Amino acid sequence: MHCPFCGADDTKVIDSRLVADGDQIRRRRECLSCRERFTTYEIAELLMPRVIKQDNSREPFDDNKLRAGFSRALEKRPVSAESIESAINQIKHYLQSTGEREIPAQIIGEKVMEQLRQLDEVAYVRFASVYRRFKDINEFREELDRLENKPSE
Repeated sequence: MHCPFCGADDTKVIDSRLVADGDQIRRRRECLSCRERFTTYEIAELLMPRVIKQDNSREPFDDNKLRAGFSRALEKRPVSAESIESAINQIKHYLQSTGEREIPAQIIGEKVMEQLRQLDEVAYVRFASVYRRFKDINEFREELDRLENKPSE
């Protein structure tokens, strides 16, 4: 680590502590040349995979799109913001844990449907009707029947 005061390469760690609920490490350092002390923070950088769209184009993962999809499906439904953020974080954690550099958008859509099914069945059906492009009322009814017959997880 370069000293921010004199630019020297040699610094030593004096103290390390976990901060931010264990998600960061705060380090107190001392420059071996000028003896100035400074603080650094270390966090894990986990990269999100790129999304492979249906037309085979690729784009960076955008959690704002994910959040917007949840918001549309859950509009005027009694679901807390904390529950929504938790569901979004579970999806993001799953995507990071795959270790893949690219992931099909369909997998993300299925994960969203899993989370919505647990949060609110009405929101789940709303999302499924758009995501699966229901053509008529019969497809809608079939999905409702599947929802009724499938045990909750």
